[in-house]
Order: sequence, then C-alpha cells, then structure tokens
Amino acid sequence: MDEILDVVDLVADSGFEGIVTWLVRIVGLVALLGGLGLWLFTDMGLLVVPAVLLLVGLVLLIAPSVLLLAAELA
Repeated sequence: MDEILDVVDLVADSGFEGIVTWLVRIVGLVALLGGLGLWLFTDMGLLVVPAVLLLVGLVLLIAPSVLLLAAELA
C-alpha cells in the first residue's frame, strides 16, 4: 500500500493528477460497460467474468478520488 501512495504522491507532485485521474476513470467506465454488455447481450453461462468486470469498473471509477485524498492526508 505504501508503494501505491508513493506513486500517487509522485503523480500529484508532478501536476498530472487530473489527467491520470480521468484516464483511470475512463478505463473503469470501459470495464463497467464491457461487463454490463457481456452480462446483458451474450449468452454466457458463467457470470463470473461480467461480475468481475463490473466490480473492477466500479473500483476504478471510485479509486482515484480515494487515493488522492489519502495521499493528501498522509
């Protein structure tokens, strides 16, 4: 966890936190939409893959804000 906070602190110091935050959110949105598409529009018998994609997408949408807040508090 310390390594992640070090990377986030480095990104925040470089001034690119807005760009990195939005890139991570876009990846999260793509994963969320991909999981939703697999779940709704395909005949997958195994629902683990869409569920994992949905969960990862939600985490990536929320994680940048939480990590930047934790880096500012630390």
